[in-house]
Amino acid sequence: QVHLVESGGRLVQAGGSLRLSCAASVRIFDNYVGGWFRQAPGQEREFVASIIWGTRSPTYGDSVKGRFTISRDNGENTMYLQMTNLEHEDTAVYTCASRRDVARVEYDYWGQGTQVTVSP
Repeated sequence: QVHLVESGGRLVQAGGSLRLSCAASVRIFDNYVGGWFRQAPGQEREFVASIIWGTRSPTYGDSVKGRFTISRDNGENTMYLQMTNLEHEDTAVYTCASRRDVARVEYDYWGQGTQVTVSP
């Protein structure tokens, strides 16, 4: 069982930057995939970014390409989401997740989420 804990969410002005962290309770293996999702009130959950742990290969949702960067620190079993040029539309609860293999589609483990609010 992998427990994920997010941190770093807060109120920030539009145009600002923020870094979210996601700490895993156990070692993350190279074939794992880490991901970030977000959900705004009244909207569906949206894919933000993912990273293959071993290769560090990232994938981004269209709405964040060029503004957000996903990364991981293997020694700390921690994943990050660096967000720049934030927009009011980025306001949401951000949740990290992981799945046990690149070939899997569904994520196996989910954090509780951290609120990001971007003021206009």
